[in-house]
Amino acid sequence: MTHHKNSETSAVMDPIASMAPIDPFAHLHDEDYLQRFDHAFATHEQLVCPGGRSTQSLDGVWHFTLDLFDEGLRQKWFEDTPTPAPQWPKPRDYDAGQGEHITIPSCWTAHHAEHANQPQRANWAYFEGGAWYTRTLHHTPNPDKPRTILHIGAANYQARIFLNGLFLGTHLGGSTPFCVELSRHLHAGDNRLQIHVDNRRERQRVPMNHFDWFNHGGIYREMQLLSLPDVFIRDASVQLKPDGTYSTLLADVTLSDAVHAQATLHIDELGIHHSVPIHAGRAQLEIAARPELWTLDAPKRYTVRWELHHANVIAHISDTHTDLIGFREIRADGQKILLNGQSIYLKGICVHEDDTLLGKVSTEADVRQRFADARALGCNFLRLSHYPHHGHVARIADELGFLLWEEIPVYWAIDFANPRTLFDARNQMLELVRRDRNRASVILWGVGNENEDSDARLAFMSDLAHSVKGLDSTRLVGAACLINREKFCIEDRLTAHIDVIGINEYFGWYEPDFCGLKKLLHASAPDKPVIISETGADAMAGHHGKPTEFYTEECQAAVYAQQIKHLEKAPYVCGMTPWLLYDFRSERRQTVFNQGFNRKGLIAEDKKTRKQAFDVLARYYRSK
Repeated sequence: MTHHKNSETSAVMDPIASMAPIDPFAHLHDEDYLQRFDHAFATHEQLVCPGGRSTQSLDGVWHFTLDLFDEGLRQKWFEDTPTPAPQWPKPRDYDAGQGEHITIPSCWTAHHAEHANQPQRANWAYFEGGAWYTRTLHHTPNPDKPRTILHIGAANYQARIFLNGLFLGTHLGGSTPFCVELSRHLHAGDNRLQIHVDNRRERQRVPMNHFDWFNHGGIYREMQLLSLPDVFIRDASVQLKPDGTYSTLLADVTLSDAVHAQATLHIDELGIHHSVPIHAGRAQLEIAARPELWTLDAPKRYTVRWELHHANVIAHISDTHTDLIGFREIRADGQKILLNGQSIYLKGICVHEDDTLLGKVSTEADVRQRFADARALGCNFLRLSHYPHHGHVARIADELGFLLWEEIPVYWAIDFANPRTLFDARNQMLELVRRDRNRASVILWGVGNENEDSDARLAFMSDLAHSVKGLDSTRLVGAACLINREKFCIEDRLTAHIDVIGINEYFGWYEPDFCGLKKLLHASAPDKPVIISETGADAMAGHHGKPTEFYTEECQAAVYAQQIKHLEKAPYVCGMTPWLLYDFRSERRQTVFNQGFNRKGLIAEDKKTRKQAFDVLARYYRSK
């Protein structure tokens, strides 16, 4: 992905070879067709944070074609001229201007699209493969803002971008935002934008082909265009320095290009108007300040504004970047977690991004309902499982006063020895950090979940932990770990590289006897805070029976009661995020009770029906 002014190189054509006839059947025998698109990766380094700028929404109805056999990539459908069928020089297998319609944002695997007037086709519900999105993009050049950036909130899993028949770039990762610059290939008037998205489950992906939630497909978060000046602010952050004095702000800004420039940082309410010299496109600084701290009860936020000055002329502002930021300190001290210097017990719950109608699409109303239900449960903390959730989750948490654990899907048996998998995971992690590092609510970056303690996994996940610390030193890093099954104790080598140890344990359910939990709590002596990152039991809402009868509400409630009783005796446990708030789709689970759902939710998939265990946990959290 290069600057729009950089020169392009072109292959030297052999004049004899160029006269050779084109074989119309060559694509039938080309099994290396993906290699031509295996470059120009959109990464965290190209990500542009909108920063309060005006944008052009590309949400709405797009032309849509499923492509089970990747014919579009094999035959280069993107090179076809957008002409009506009667004018085609030869038959085609694809017509970009015809066919189905789909709404962005949506999942093609969900039955209804947000803002659509009709249901999506039922036979798309389990489709795993490639699909093409196409629309016309009208462009009016603006000499003051010559650079046009395509910003996509998330597309599951790989997205390839084509403009006017040219391949511009690709992105890996199903839940993080990414950007591709269109500037060099846009022309005045109508342009054809095509996006190929595939949601295949593959061994080397993150997550890999085996996981415990539904594999939705599509562009399911918002899409927009940013029109920007020749040099612009790509990313900016302001945070409280975690030194216990609450008197210093850490600020940094990154420009689109490695140029020297001048910027000004404004926090009007604090009387800060600080001139910032930028060298080679980067600046880092410390500023003395005593802001009112962001707390759970009083989530104070400040408007932070960056101004980039054109050619070092202070009077001429060429670009601005604004954000609403709360300042607080989070750190670990021995077995405790301190928020603004005070020990806090994290009363949490895990949450999946899943809806029976919308799939992974998260509307603001849906997110606010999650927080309302978490508030009714007595929570101050949510674990956003097992991938980055929509960006407005953290913004709303900032507003309402909740703490968050955010993570990427390094889940189960990731291909830890594969360098490409590490590249993908590291990039997803850093895209998430860049997106949310200004959010006071986010206190913990999660680098993995339930991974076997192997040498390859240790190297992989410690790399992730250190990469996070290199970009954000103000938050904690953790992982949801497994225990030593022979000794029944916390003994994961990764704990040497993280700040908070998460423990997933299902005593009372997968291991019905609680003796193992007693052994675990007695045999472990961690020198770091521990969060019980998962525990729980399945219950089908409305199914009742004895507390010893699996899948009854009474059994789930009894498991919660026993878990609470035992965990209260462990002083190093500083919080818990039971599994989980709502039932969600998971095709792995096919008993008469599950019926394609994970039923460990305290609320059924209708997001209304509370199970008995909800009240058990709520009473405990109120007592804390």
